[in-house]
Amino acid sequence: MKKLFHVFIAGIILISCGNGAKEKTETANSETMQNDRVEVLYFHGAQRCITCRAIETNTKTLLDSLYSKEIVSGRIVYRIIDISQKKNEPIADKYEVTWSSLFVNGWKSGQEKVNNMTEFSFANAKSHPGKFKNGIKDKIDELLK
Repeated sequence: MKKLFHVFIAGIILISCGNGAKEKTETANSETMQNDRVEVLYFHGAQRCITCRAIETNTKTLLDSLYSKEIVSGRIVYRIIDISQKKNEPIADKYEVTWSSLFVNGWKSGQEKVNNMTEFSFANAKSHPGKFKNGIKDKIDELLK
């Protein structure tokens, strides 16, 4: 019952995080061409709720504190993607993203393993940031192996 409640709340939050105005811009980190890597992709629209902002802040904090060497080497790529910008439509379409979302994907030998962490992120980023960071860390560590 508790899980159903969390899914319901996450659904309401996701609906409230629509694209909104198209004025705000975000820059995406450069993507490397390294074959074996982990990509952390945070998608957002122009208007973001407090939970959306918590997802971005907690993800960045986690990556900066534990994975700075992997980011510098290109083993981990972190991209912030504003889906309200026309130039980002192809990647939003690829992952079927229409609102704030977090993906932690692994690339090995040219094959992508997609992990949509959106539901987990909305359930935990704001209310349980420690659980959120541990869950994202566990997924990244799994993909780095």
